[in-house]
Amino acid sequence: MHRLARSGGSRELLHWVSGRAAGWAGLLDGDGTVLHGVTRSPDGTGVEAAALAGEYAKGLSKLDARSFAFDRGPHTALLFPLDGPPSAPAPILAVVAPRPLPDGLAILLSDVTMPLAMCWAAEAVERKRRRVDLAESRSREAVLHLLMTGQLSIAHQVAGALRPTLPDPVRVYVVECPVGRRDEVARICTELSGGRSWIVRCPVYARHLILVVPADADAAEQRLGLRVAEVVTECVVGVSEDLPLPDTATGYRQAFHALAVARGLPDRHARFGSAPDPAVVAGADGVRWADELLHPLLTYLPRRSQDPGSQELAATLASWLAFSSHATQHLKIHRNTLAARLRLIGELLGLDLNRVGDQAALDLALRIRATPTGHEKARREEKAAQPSLVLDDILRVPAVREWAVQQLRPLTGPDAPRSAADPQSTLRAWLRCEAQLTPTAEALDISVPGVRKRLTRLESVLGRSLLQAPSARYDLWLAFRSLDVTGAGAAGPR
Repeated sequence: MHRLARSGGSRELLHWVSGRAAGWAGLLDGDGTVLHGVTRSPDGTGVEAAALAGEYAKGLSKLDARSFAFDRGPHTALLFPLDGPPSAPAPILAVVAPRPLPDGLAILLSDVTMPLAMCWAAEAVERKRRRVDLAESRSREAVLHLLMTGQLSIAHQVAGALRPTLPDPVRVYVVECPVGRRDEVARICTELSGGRSWIVRCPVYARHLILVVPADADAAEQRLGLRVAEVVTECVVGVSEDLPLPDTATGYRQAFHALAVARGLPDRHARFGSAPDPAVVAGADGVRWADELLHPLLTYLPRRSQDPGSQELAATLASWLAFSSHATQHLKIHRNTLAARLRLIGELLGLDLNRVGDQAALDLALRIRATPTGHEKARREEKAAQPSLVLDDILRVPAVREWAVQQLRPLTGPDAPRSAADPQSTLRAWLRCEAQLTPTAEALDISVPGVRKRLTRLESVLGRSLLQAPSARYDLWLAFRSLDVTGAGAAGPR
C-alpha cells in the first residue's frame, strides 16, 4: 500500500483497491463529481457504479459519521471521507462492489484512507505549482510578444511583477534543446546566467528557449551560449548582436539565423555576423514608402466591434511573415481565423500574399515602421508634397544596393560552396518558385532532397536560416531585386 503511494500516487492506490474489491473505486468531491475512477469488476459496470457513488456522495454532508455503507440491488457502496486541511474540502473515497463483499474490505478501506489522503494533498500541491508555473510562463511569453511588437511601456509594466527586470541593451539567445528536456535546460540556463536572463519558452517551436540577456554582462556571462552547449549534450545555441531593448524582434531573428549555422558547427554555437538592416539603410524615403504601402491596413476600421482592428491585423501579418503557418501557435488562434485575417489583409493592401515578392515588401515595410528613428525622419507635410514611391525606388537607393551586395557576397567569396551548381541560380530558382521545394526541384531538374541539401549548405554559407521560419528569403529576394533594378544582376525572381 505504502509502496504504491510512493511510486504511483492516488491512481495506483485506487487501481489496487478496485482489484481487492472486485468493483469500482474512485475519489469524488462533495457534489458527487468523480475526480478519479477505476473499475476492475468482471461485469464492467463502471458508469453505473460511478453514478451510484455520486448520488450517495451528494447527501453525505447531512450525515455525521466517518464511514457509510449503502445497499442498492446487488451492489454495496462504501464511502470514506478523507482527512484534509480545513481551508480546502477533502475528497471522498467511494467503492462500489457486488455482494457478498470480500472479507476485511471495510478494514482495508479504512487503512488506505491515510496514504490516499496524503497522496491527494501532495498531488494538489503539485497541481497548484504547475498552474503557477504555467501562469508565469504565459506572462513571460506575453512580455516577449509585447517586446516583439514594440510595446515597451506595457512590457515593462507586465514584467514588473516578475524577475529579473528587463535589461537594456540586450543580447538574444535561441537555444534548441534535446527532445523532452526544455524545462531542464531552462533551469540550467537560469543557473549559468546567475538568474539575470529573461527566459521564455518559445510558443512556436517546442524545443526552443528564448533568452534575453543583459548585453553588458561580464566575461563569464558573455560565454553563456558556449557554456550551455558544453553542459547539455545536443543543445544548439544561436546568439544575436548586442541591441537596444526596442530591437528585441531583430535580435530574435538574428539569433534564429545564427542557430541555423550553429547546427553545422562542432561546438553547436554561433553568433550572428554583423550586418546592416535594410530597414535602417532605406532612409526617409523608405519610411514614406512604408507608410503609403501600409496605410490601408493601419487606418482600417472593422464593421463590427468584435472583428480584429488595424493593430491586431498588423500583429497577425507580422507574426505570419515571421512564422508562416506556425503563427497560429504564436497568436493562439485557429488556422481558419488566420486564413480569414490574411485574406482581409490581402484585400486591403491589394497584394497577393502567396507571392514571396509581396511578402518581402510587407516584411520590409513593417520593419521600417518598427525602426525607432523611422517616424522621426518622415514628416507628414513633406510626404504630401512628394510623389508616391514604389518598392523599386527604395531598392535603387545606393545604401540599399550596398546592403544587397553585402548580403550576397558570401555566395561568391572564398567560403562559397565548391560544386557544379551555382548557388545564386539555386536561390533565384527557389525564390521564383515562391520558396516551395517541389516546384524548385522541377525547375532545377533535381530531387526534392537534393534541393533541401543545397539550401542547407547555403544556410551555413550565408549564416542565415532558409528552410525554417523566420527565414532569410525576404532579405534574399530584396537583395536580388535591388541588384536587378540597378543593373548589377541578371533577371531576378519576379
